Amino acid sequence: MIRALVRWLVSAAVTVAGLLVAAILLLRVVPPPATPLMLVNAPRVGISKTWVPLEAMAPVLLRSVIAAEDARFFLHRGVDWGAIEEARDYNARHGGAPRRGGSTITMQCARNVFLWQGKSYVRKGLEVALAYAIDAAWGKRRVLEVYLNVIEWGPGLYGAEAAARTYFGVAASALDARQAALLAAVLPNPVRWSASRPTRAVLARATVIEKRAGSVSLAH
Repeated sequence: MIRALVRWLVSAAVTVAGLLVAAILLLRVVPPPATPLMLVNAPRVGISKTWVPLEAMAPVLLRSVIAAEDARFFLHRGVDWGAIEEARDYNARHGGAPRRGGSTITMQCARNVFLWQGKSYVRKGLEVALAYAIDAAWGKRRVLEVYLNVIEWGPGLYGAEAAARTYFGVAASALDARQAALLAAVLPNPVRWSASRPTRAVLARATVIEKRAGSVSLAH
């Protein structure tokens, strides 16, 4: 009985791993049709999204998001253990909220495309493994392209194109530096924060992001 259960568990794990590998390879060239978060929230708020290639996004948006979410994006291989340690030390010193996270853009992309939301060691372990996998299989530009097309930017609002048109009435390619910084500033809490109706905290965060974005290089 126990041996049969072990064989079944091993077989199931191998099957799931194979499906994930196939999905990773497919999504190197095919846009993800939907994410788990989109499907969960769709009955309540619907889905607004328009896929656009990375070349159809203003470079200042790319720089702003990297400055805000993962300054060492081009230096790590999917997981930034230094940032995780820094976040752990910061949270241990300060406690309470807001807490600092150590997830890279690649980890967030993996979580949004393949996994569920919420916090658990199982999900975090899968997120780390998938981050390494998609960084190796997709490369930085594809990771950034997928991330900026699937990330939540408001209730039922996903991706840079839909966010730019909803909040500022322009295409993602036409965003200016301030608009890009405001979009990047709300990413930690896109349901509560609005890029077009920013709070003082969001405005202050956007100002810092706008300054940092100027030093981000996309020539990698």
